[in-house]
Amino acid sequence: MEIEYELLEHYYRQMLLIRRFEEKCVEMYSHEKIRGFLHLYIGEEAIAVGVMDAVGPEDNILATYREHGHAIARGILPKTIMAEMFGKAEGCCLGRGGSMHLFDAATRFYGGSAIVAAGLPLAVGMALADKMMKRGRVTVCFFGDGAVAEGEFHESLNLAALWQLPILFVCENNRYGMGTALELSQSEPNLAQKALSYRITASQVDGMDVLEVAKAAKHAVLQIKEVGGPVFLECLAYRFRGHSMFDAELYRNKAEVEEWKKKDPLLALQSKLESESSWTNTKKDEIEKEVAAIIDEAVAYAEQGTLEPLEDLEKFVYSSGADQ
Repeated sequence: MEIEYELLEHYYRQMLLIRRFEEKCVEMYSHEKIRGFLHLYIGEEAIAVGVMDAVGPEDNILATYREHGHAIARGILPKTIMAEMFGKAEGCCLGRGGSMHLFDAATRFYGGSAIVAAGLPLAVGMALADKMMKRGRVTVCFFGDGAVAEGEFHESLNLAALWQLPILFVCENNRYGMGTALELSQSEPNLAQKALSYRITASQVDGMDVLEVAKAAKHAVLQIKEVGGPVFLECLAYRFRGHSMFDAELYRNKAEVEEWKKKDPLLALQSKLESESSWTNTKKDEIEKEVAAIIDEAVAYAEQGTLEPLEDLEKFVYSSGADQ
């Protein structure tokens, strides 16, 4: 029971860190410290935390442009993520990627892709290379329900099944592709069914429950490593904020959002923790303070960061004659 409690607390700490980090991002965006597009993960934290607990440091991770939660759960330092979003050279991409293009080779976190469904063919390539080299790795590819409408989705699932590649496809179905409801864009809204049509093992899971996500992800990773071939996991969830900071949210009503907030994955996990004898309000306050300190450090680090000098504008763009 003590081990189970420690795991619950770990999940809570991670999910709270992601939630508070993104809330701070909203504040920094309003102060114009963060520019460009900003897509928030608030409401979907259970998916990133649950899936990341199922994979090892040797496995590959590919995400979407809504990837702050994935990056934090993977272990990229919040301060380097915040510095990246501030456009500072101390960021994980030297300030060149920003919110939608987080990347960190040390943790095998390969983006952050701004193009819908862009990570799917990349996952096929990485998994094919790993299979040919007999590395024993799993490639995890996160994508939204909107990606299912793209040709890359079908091409990637087809090749993954044909070549029996070690890929865990994680569809984060938050029910809206930008401003279009799923039932208005897909004749078959059960997205796991589409994967089954490619003879890929597929299932749906409650994406608002971190324990259910972690259990399903661990089972999927075990199957990939022991049996081989891809697995498709559709996580049913809901984003509490708009598609991006520019979203007026005219396509859904406030009552629907408030109803989904009653299923808040953070509050649901807190409710489970409250049934544990080791959990107290003092412990809750301690975690909140620890997370607040991490966020404060991240903002200070980003504020004190440096802008890349103008003379480096062409760096990483053109190769020198010596390199040709």
